[in-house]
Amino acid sequence: MSEQTFYIKEAISKQGIDKVEQILNPLHGVERVLVDTSDGEVKLEFDDKVISKERIVMTLVEHNLTILH
Repeated sequence: MSEQTFYIKEAISKQGIDKVEQILNPLHGVERVLVDTSDGEVKLEFDDKVISKERIVMTLVEHNLTILH
């Protein structure tokens, strides 16, 4: 199990948070998604044997989300 933190520009509004959760939760291998509404921090727990960090990033970018760092 791996953990990764992303800061996503759009994840500070209810609509943006819902979008992030709707994109990430169904991904095979993603176990948990936690979003901090104050700064767009998204903490992910995922099985790195099933899905890679790079695949997660590509999926977010494909859905027009902006990863800040």
